[in-house]
Amino acid sequence: MIKYEFKARDSKSGKIINSTVEAENEKAAVQLVLSKGLSILSLKENASSKPNYFSKVKTKDKVLFARQLSTLISAGLPLVKSLEMVQTQTGNKVLKNVLSKVQADIESGKSFGMALGGHPEVFNDIFVKLVAAGEVSGTLDKTLERLAMQEEKDAEIISKIRSAMTYPVIIILVMIGLVGFMVTNVLPQVQTLYAGFPGATLPITTRILLVISKLVSAYWLIVIIILICLALGIRAWLRTESGKHFFDSLKLNLKPINRLFKKLYMARFTRTGSTLIASGVPLIQMLEVTSQAINNVFIEKSINDAIKNVKGGKSLSQAIENDPNFLELVPNMIRIGEESGAIDTMMAKAADYFEKELDDEIKNISTLIEPLLMIILGVVALIIVGAILGPIYGLAGQNLGGN
Repeated sequence: MIKYEFKARDSKSGKIINSTVEAENEKAAVQLVLSKGLSILSLKENASSKPNYFSKVKTKDKVLFARQLSTLISAGLPLVKSLEMVQTQTGNKVLKNVLSKVQADIESGKSFGMALGGHPEVFNDIFVKLVAAGEVSGTLDKTLERLAMQEEKDAEIISKIRSAMTYPVIIILVMIGLVGFMVTNVLPQVQTLYAGFPGATLPITTRILLVISKLVSAYWLIVIIILICLALGIRAWLRTESGKHFFDSLKLNLKPINRLFKKLYMARFTRTGSTLIASGVPLIQMLEVTSQAINNVFIEKSINDAIKNVKGGKSLSQAIENDPNFLELVPNMIRIGEESGAIDTMMAKAADYFEKELDDEIKNISTLIEPLLMIILGVVALIIVGAILGPIYGLAGQNLGGN
């Protein structure tokens, strides 16, 4: 239930009333106030009842929502009643609030797709287009089930990539912490030791690290601020057109990660395309929606070029077969689908293939990264140990030579 604050006039006494009412949505709140014989002057949602928008609607919440709604609709329940029931079972406050507004929009005459489209922060264009297509074709329950599968597949792929990156990140952080400790705590003691021996000169590596140590120790707050500003600056730049072009180009061309990203994009293109076509979305509209879902400006341009060619009379397989941004299997599978009249099925099979290949690619890169990190860690450790032990051995040699 959502709490609403209202200001109303009593129709009998003419007295102005400021109070609150709890209801499932705004429309229900209005009806409750009117039923009390009051004329509404203003009504708004109570600030304390609003969800924390710093928390997002997770993929698993949307998958559960789509599955539950699909089950209820296939059981014969009306859409509005199904939405009411799903709201009561939803634990995410943001999603519960959004669904309440979606329900109110449907009751006011909007279609389900239009109502979802008013909340792009939760439901992306693919979700909205699929729901709209399901409404038109009368297969909303099946469409929602496909949506749940699509969301699960996307989340599974991203989760695997993140898991593969977790180990390297931990190793790098440990390495940075170890180096920081050695440079700021151990090296200064070596310098103090050397100070007791007139004429003794520290090796160049040790002197460089000592300069870094002094700078970090004296200006650590400034160093942290600079690093934060640098990180925020890079992040802001990557959101610009030039930054996005640079990063997207890197993902497609830098070995060995380019193979991983190409297969990721092909899996996303074929899986999304298959889901949209199976739900009755026309080919051109499918390509337009898919181009926005890929999240790479170069693949997006290739799909937009394909749209122009398809509008010009070419088949989809012909439109993408010579494009270097599409792996060869994609146009070949689409061509078979065009000839057999089952493009969605062939694209789904291609998606299954690329998702399996993606798993193998993630494992291969993880296998490659581990020894590479060990080598880097070994080199860094060698430099640090050399900078600490080198001077000590040098002093020992001088003392033995003097004796």
